[in-house]
Amino acid sequence: MPTRLKRRPAMGLYKVVAVISYKKGLKDPEAETIHRDLILRHGYSAVKEVRVGKQLVMLVEAEDPEAAVRYVRELCDKLLIYNPVIHEIQVSVYG
Repeated sequence: MPTRLKRRPAMGLYKVVAVISYKKGLKDPEAETIHRDLILRHGYSAVKEVRVGKQLVMLVEAEDPEAAVRYVRELCDKLLIYNPVIHEIQVSVYG
């Protein structure tokens, strides 16, 4: 009698974006400079705040979008891609 092979769940490719930025309340010198010396100086006074961050875009193979987000979040945490003392991270599937 033949052995039945377990069928793996279908995997998909997901574009996952991780945005790393300074936590609220911490100084963001690059953002402050952009806001003051570029935006306000050129008359765009409706802009009240600027935040600068790094964006990592990864193509991830996973069972579903939620698994892809968990995978990237774990990767960023374990590999110290960001400093959790001063940074916050937002991870989401793009598109």
